[in-house]
Amino acid sequence: MPQEWKKQDQGLIYALDIGTRSIIGVAGRVVEERLEVLAIEKEEHGRRAMLDGQIEDIEQVAKVARRVTERMEAALGCRLTRVCVAAAGRALRTERGHYAMELPQVQRIGSDVISQLESGAVADAESRLSDEQDPQRRSYLVGYTVSGYLLDRYPLATLKDHNGQQLEAEVVATFLPSEVVESLYTVMEAAGLEVASLTLEPIAALNAVIPADLRLLNLVLADIGAGTTDIAICRDGAVVGYTMATTAGDEITETLMRRFLIDFATAERMKMQINESAVVYRDVLGLEQSVSGEEIQETLQGAARALAQEIAQRVTGINGAPPSAMFLAGGGSKLLGLRELVAEALGMDSRRVALAGNNYDISAFSREYELNDPEYATPLGIAVSAGLGLISDSYRIMLNGKPAKLFRSGALTVLDLLMMNGYTSADLVGRTGRTLSVTVDGQRLTFRGESAAPCILRRNGEDTTPSTLVYAGDSIEFTPAVPGASAQRTPGELLGEDYAGGVLINGRPAALDTLLRSGDQVISTVSAPASPEPEMEEAAPWQQEEAPAAHRPLFLYLNGEPLVLPGKADGGPYFLMDLLDRSGIDFDTLDVPLVLQVNGGDCPFTQELRNNDQVTIRRGQ
Repeated sequence: MPQEWKKQDQGLIYALDIGTRSIIGVAGRVVEERLEVLAIEKEEHGRRAMLDGQIEDIEQVAKVARRVTERMEAALGCRLTRVCVAAAGRALRTERGHYAMELPQVQRIGSDVISQLESGAVADAESRLSDEQDPQRRSYLVGYTVSGYLLDRYPLATLKDHNGQQLEAEVVATFLPSEVVESLYTVMEAAGLEVASLTLEPIAALNAVIPADLRLLNLVLADIGAGTTDIAICRDGAVVGYTMATTAGDEITETLMRRFLIDFATAERMKMQINESAVVYRDVLGLEQSVSGEEIQETLQGAARALAQEIAQRVTGINGAPPSAMFLAGGGSKLLGLRELVAEALGMDSRRVALAGNNYDISAFSREYELNDPEYATPLGIAVSAGLGLISDSYRIMLNGKPAKLFRSGALTVLDLLMMNGYTSADLVGRTGRTLSVTVDGQRLTFRGESAAPCILRRNGEDTTPSTLVYAGDSIEFTPAVPGASAQRTPGELLGEDYAGGVLINGRPAALDTLLRSGDQVISTVSAPASPEPEMEEAAPWQQEEAPAAHRPLFLYLNGEPLVLPGKADGGPYFLMDLLDRSGIDFDTLDVPLVLQVNGGDCPFTQELRNNDQVTIRRGQ
């Protein structure tokens, strides 16, 4: 990569639409409240690396994403490091949530109060979700939309800067299983990109196709990809529901494969040649064949009608009735005659069903590219959503200065957050260095490893504990514990600088600077076993290593049991983390938060201990 290429600045938005059939990249900058599109690139997957919008072959998808990114970098003259993405709705779950709060007095409503209100409504949606699904399955809050506010029982589109006391909010929150989001993050990491924002594909497409000021009408968007059809419904100024159908463009393609005995790529090409008088192709037997575009269209009628019926069924299931108008987006929407079939299935005038693209110019424009293409709905929507701040991020929690991945399911603790982002209990607790036990001339010696350097754990600038709950907008700072160095000794160190003889380690001659391992038997070749008094004198240097300095012991109670700790050799104090190994808890299998208390109060790992302290270290609930 050329050295003169600069890095991606904060104002440059890069979006990737990871589709079932292809990956589309869009880059641009916000200019006067619209996204100016500067570059667009697209590449199809070489083989079927995705199924129904879900990543199957991570390596293959990452390679295509990297190639698209490299072409974008060449077009932009800069290195792209941050990307905005959207997750497909294959396993999408939608829940409604409601929350009410009463302020102490009538006051102006600020962003902090609105965030608290929305957070409560999302938490209510989460509780409904957890009641219905497997409690062991974690879900990821991808995004939410406020469907309505009440201020002193009066409906408002926004609460910002209004005065009032009684507040209510209702949200539509969308969730995905953790594995769907994890695979997306893994692909981006393999492609050398950091995820800057994440939303759901129907939310993104909606933001491109149906801008907020058009949502007073009852409008529907059906984004027909290769593997899934994502549907979003809005009315009265708000999004009121999302749904998804697994019937999409691939079913159309597979119909051609079966009818004409052709491979998937040939079927995809023929689907695009439906207007031609004669289409030449080679079947799986290697024979060249020809068919008219009219015959291709007739072949597809059954599959296209089934797709239209599925879309209509999903729409009426959530909307309750046909909408006022409908937009079709995605590559699958380009199928000739599908628009009319959807209108027929819904009982609508075909003039009320249109291909997406006519409204893109409200939120995006380009001096180089023609954007009026329904296939651009999702990639444009991802970029527009991030660039114009349309992604609900009130639930964003920062971890070490970056947005944390959140697999939210009910209350979320600091420990949950750290575990979800790749840290382990060892990073929290730290490990004391390994003990070294050896025998020298018949005398057993034990040297303890160094204590771990404690982790640093802060929430919003203050020391905190792993069991502390985190909330919307929190900032967590975490520096993992540094394991203590294992004890190391050589025979030369144990026998003293003046020792001039040789040694046997486990019966074999060895150098004086050999690092010993636990269990080693060391014999000095000039030692005198029959004379114990001189041997003890010779041993004095390593006895001094083991003997603690003359510091007073520490008396305390651990989980109700008395405990006496000898004074540390360096004279330093004991910390709560020094007792973790004595708690009897297996930290490698710990799956619940720890309860850490001193004298009845919660405290961090770094809490200094004093005589007669009552210490509690136990598994939480």
